Amino acid sequence: MSSTDSRPLAGASVLITRPAGQGRALARRVQALGGWALLLPGVSLRPMPDTPAARAALRHALDGDMVVFTSPAAVRFAAALAPLEGPARVATVGRGTARALHHHGVDEVLVPAERQDSEGLLAHPAMADLRGMRVAVVGAPGGRGVLQSGIREHGADMQRVHVYRRVPARLDARHVRALRALRSPAYILLSSAETLACLERALQGEGWRHVRAAHAVVSSGRIERMARASGFRQVAVAGSALGDDLLRRVVELNGL
Repeated sequence: MSSTDSRPLAGASVLITRPAGQGRALARRVQALGGWALLLPGVSLRPMPDTPAARAALRHALDGDMVVFTSPAAVRFAAALAPLEGPARVATVGRGTARALHHHGVDEVLVPAERQDSEGLLAHPAMADLRGMRVAVVGAPGGRGVLQSGIREHGADMQRVHVYRRVPARLDARHVRALRALRSPAYILLSSAETLACLERALQGEGWRHVRAAHAVVSSGRIERMARASGFRQVAVAGSALGDDLLRRVVELNGL
């Protein structure tokens, strides 16, 4: 990298923790901004082992009153099981998931106006009274359970539909060697509590010390608290979990 490179991330390292196989587009954007990108996935995403059961549960959900998709991955795995068609109103927790739904032919999507998370969706006026409604939450096992609890509290018959599962990604000595070669300043993009936990378990010792030395750019106050509890000293909150917002925050920090 030339010392005269004026691109906003020239000389910087960015650790991308998207699930395995999903971080390449973001890595190309980092490189276009002059940075060095390292793919460091915390989890891998897999279909549910019982495909017929998952397909039947999804179709039943789409015939209900409302279906809430929790992530772009939930949309992708659901669309692989069945067309996303039915009388149910479709909602989601963020703009990125809404874009994925539009890509699969769902035009009308209820999206939070401000906070791009479970709390933001639950605060939407359309979610205030769900009495007598059958509402399904489509995603993976695990998670905080805030959305599910809130839907029940608003009076709905809440069902969970699991269309995929998360498993720890395989990290090995190659990743540790790459972490040793990090350029400074280094940033890590974090938008998932489970990813953070998996990275901490997989990269014990030297590898985790290199990761913790990076400036964490996180998607929410909750992830910020978890990052600090895991030993990150520098943590900044981005506007959302969208790649645009995370990278925008990195560029801001790198320009200080």
